[in-house]
Amino acid sequence: MAKAADGHMGVVAGLVRASFLVNAVYAESAREYGITAQQGQLLCVLMAQPYGMRELGGILHLAKSSLTELVDRSAQRGLVRREPDPHDGRAVRVALTERGAELADAFYTATCARIDELPSGLEPGERDALGRLLGRVVEDNQVPVVFMEPADATAR
Repeated sequence: MAKAADGHMGVVAGLVRASFLVNAVYAESAREYGITAQQGQLLCVLMAQPYGMRELGGILHLAKSSLTELVDRSAQRGLVRREPDPHDGRAVRVALTERGAELADAFYTATCARIDELPSGLEPGERDALGRLLGRVVEDNQVPVVFMEPADATAR
């Protein structure tokens, strides 16, 4: 059932289809930068700060083996590096390299611009309302910061 009785799309279909739309934009942007969508996610997460492997696994919802492969592939490309965890001598944190930070910034900027175009048919008040409502859904479900707000990224 794609539409509610009044002809409007329901919340479930709207959220699922919106996630597919954003994922498609994200994947297209990643391809243009020569990375996988997962590498793009990793780079964007690491823009805020380095993370331990366990934290990254939780944020990205990846099993340990999948995360290790993702970090290994990204490290081989010179995008990330492993560094000692200052609080746990047995653990490592993953951080962006200089090359990774430059790519992350370019990828992030381009992807934000593309995603910002998705609701271009909305009036300014509708865009604000959409942002507020989505923000509440994200906060209520304690979604980790995997993609910073554009203003937050420029402030770092």
